[in-house]
Amino acid sequence: MFFLYNILIFLSAKVVKLLSLFNPKMALFVDGRKDVFDVLKRSILTTDKTIWFHAASLGEYEQGLPVMEMVKQKYPNHKIVLTFFSPSGYEVRKNNTMADVTVYLPLDTSRNAERFMNLVNPEIAFIIKYEYWPNYLKELRKRKIRTFLISGIFRENQVFFKWYGGFYREALKTFERFFVQNEKSQKLLETLNYSNVTVSGDTRFDRVAEILERDNQLDFVSNFKGDSHLIVVGSSWPKDEENLLDFINSAPAFAKFIIAPHNIKEEQILAFAEKIQVLTILYSKKGTEDLSTFKVLIVDTVGLLTKIYSYADIAYVGGGFGNPGIHNILEPATFGIPIVVGPNYSHFAEAVEIIKIDAAISVKNATELHSALRKLLSSPLLQSEYGSKASQFVQKHKGATETILNYLQNDNI
Repeated sequence: MFFLYNILIFLSAKVVKLLSLFNPKMALFVDGRKDVFDVLKRSILTTDKTIWFHAASLGEYEQGLPVMEMVKQKYPNHKIVLTFFSPSGYEVRKNNTMADVTVYLPLDTSRNAERFMNLVNPEIAFIIKYEYWPNYLKELRKRKIRTFLISGIFRENQVFFKWYGGFYREALKTFERFFVQNEKSQKLLETLNYSNVTVSGDTRFDRVAEILERDNQLDFVSNFKGDSHLIVVGSSWPKDEENLLDFINSAPAFAKFIIAPHNIKEEQILAFAEKIQVLTILYSKKGTEDLSTFKVLIVDTVGLLTKIYSYADIAYVGGGFGNPGIHNILEPATFGIPIVVGPNYSHFAEAVEIIKIDAAISVKNATELHSALRKLLSSPLLQSEYGSKASQFVQKHKGATETILNYLQNDNI
């Protein structure tokens, strides 16, 4: 089975390389991996002690960050090696200050896994949420490297629980401990005879709760907002923006909008901005403008959304009109903001729960979206009720990082 899997990976690499000639994201995926081993050679000495964290993308990085911080405190003399699979994670966080070395994860071939382990030689490995690459897991197991899954989540439709999933079920034997988000994941692993499972919850709750302790001030947002009611549209896609457009153009005078698109492609942002009929400015063009005179501010850069949410009276979290679904709903929730999302959120346990307790509103189309926003804008009391439930939801689910830390301390890792 490993032979067939490696053939598939080999063929996939060829296809991706071909696609990279036409697709910028695929080009980043391919080009970013070209010098990974050289970077590792330069950055890690044979005498270095290392701990490896792997994140698929940006969301998984955020989940792993609280554990990375804890590990860095516990092991100050170790180097933290962080790998990403996706360009959308690596390109945003390649210059992070938490890891000592940040690189793409080379494709999951036997040769790459062996070379990677020879260079990194981690004492401990943490896989965040998912990404069960069989060759890497096989190499970790062969070298008896202690390996942990953090914020894991399992579903019945995953390959592990199919009749043909024996190859992947075998790979799970690498993990010393599974720290999973919920009891359902625990029960599913138990059907595979894995009892080394702890229901720790999701470390992202610890991450977003910590945001409240930071300095979230942004002068340009304060100047833009003034005394207005601010609707922040976070991580929007074209479909979200299309559904919002008429509302933006006809919104009450006391409402303003900050829009932070998921993709900051200039042509895409300008095309949307041209359809907005009220006074609009791009973040990159603000210069010395008096932002208080504008009704819409489009943030065509990355890294500011979390702080911007702290100014919101209402948040719309994008992605819910596409697949796989909405983006991070917990960041606005931690600030106690009423949240509106599109219909596709079932893949995200936190979104399912937060909507179930009426701490967020899911809408199916533009009509429902406009109605929800009008209802919230017209009722500060309703805003407060939804926002309070959202904040309490985050606070209630903190503690996953502490659970993991207690295990590591008690086990003398």
